[in-house]
Amino acid sequence: MKVFMCASEIVPFAKTGGLADVAGALPLVLEKHGVEVRLAMPRYKIAAGHRSEVLGFSSDIDLAALGKNIQVYLIKNDKYFDRDGLYGDKAGDYTDNLERFSFYCRRSLDLLKEINFKPDILHCHDWQTALIPVYLKTLYQKDDFYKDIKTLLTIHNLSFQGVFNKDEFPKLGLDRQLFNIDGLEFYHKVNILKGGVIFSDLLNTVSPTYAGEIKTQESGCGLEGVLHKRKKDLSGILNGLDYELWDPQKDTYIYKPYSASTSIDKYVNKKMLQEECRLSVQEDIPLFGMVSRLSHQKGLDLIAQSMEDLLRHCKMQIIVLGVGDAKYHNLLFELAQKYPANLSAQIKFDEALAHKIYAGADIFLMPSRFEPCGLGQMIALRYGTPPLVFKTGGLADTVSKENGFVFKKYTKEAFVKTVESAIAAYRSKRKWMELVKKAFSYNFSWKKSAGEYIKLYQKLLN
Repeated sequence: MKVFMCASEIVPFAKTGGLADVAGALPLVLEKHGVEVRLAMPRYKIAAGHRSEVLGFSSDIDLAALGKNIQVYLIKNDKYFDRDGLYGDKAGDYTDNLERFSFYCRRSLDLLKEINFKPDILHCHDWQTALIPVYLKTLYQKDDFYKDIKTLLTIHNLSFQGVFNKDEFPKLGLDRQLFNIDGLEFYHKVNILKGGVIFSDLLNTVSPTYAGEIKTQESGCGLEGVLHKRKKDLSGILNGLDYELWDPQKDTYIYKPYSASTSIDKYVNKKMLQEECRLSVQEDIPLFGMVSRLSHQKGLDLIAQSMEDLLRHCKMQIIVLGVGDAKYHNLLFELAQKYPANLSAQIKFDEALAHKIYAGADIFLMPSRFEPCGLGQMIALRYGTPPLVFKTGGLADTVSKENGFVFKKYTKEAFVKTVESAIAAYRSKRKWMELVKKAFSYNFSWKKSAGEYIKLYQKLLN
């Protein structure tokens, strides 16, 4: 089986979010299953400085490698990609993103013919690649080389759709008739993701629950009708976690390695984390950890509404690591000054500290308003740290009362009640250790998820 995977960011060459992790990890596991995988992404300025060997392949293509024999084609165009950002800068999204990624999609398709690699499946990720199935079934449909190639579009986050002014439609090179309600037209604008949803052979998203949610008006971001029409072709596959990278027995970032059988050493990590973050060292009260983008989507509105009351009335500590909206930065700084022994605001990106929080916290806080998949809760479980989550998307598929704490209504009252339940559970040491042991028993590695993707590829071929 031959698969050509297209993504706008791939670890280790470029990353802004979870899409890059998936695009970098999934091919490695597919290769172990005997799938021949090749990848294509834009060659951003950041990719040029990567420590992996990047070789000149042609005048506008560089070649790199992943795994044992996975070729990664980096598409060059200095006009479009020789910039500090992937999608935008401090002023916002780049104004020519439609041109940038339509060029990338066309160049990826042309590349296949140049390297004489005819895949069975084109696996596309998110709106930046969504024009590939559109072009394949329109501009390239009469070329025998592209005949019978099937397409799969994976939607990582439906809120990012690639929506542009209708005046830009001619730049796509498509027939004007495709700009209508049954095509790429979306409230008098161009919607690239909508085109991908309509023209792809199969669709999937990054968790089973999210696949159901995006067909509803509440979570469909305006595309619920189109997605509902394609419900037979839409499925959800949970993202996997890199268990080599996230392993408390081998993690060089944490204070002391540990495992399920030596979980007592987890509390060595807790003590040293409290010291590093200048909290009072207290083993008998629960330490909550949060590693997140500080935004409304990630539940910071609930933190803002309830944290002072919780710190005032409950015996608890919390460390928050991340960056995001200025209003949440200011709020957390104020609370940290007011409650220095119980709240530490680490407003920064710090990979080492993130690992230490997963290892040293008692409870991992992830109250996202919506979460297509989420990796934080999986990492926390890997480190024996029960998560506290809102029941949505991938959080609903991975966390339950068996391995953590879940609130079902997105309200301050429900959130506070669940935090209080977690604090109460921590007081019973025997039951708590049973919960920690249960957390260790879950496995969300890529092995199972890759198997689900292979089934989806086989369904396409059949």
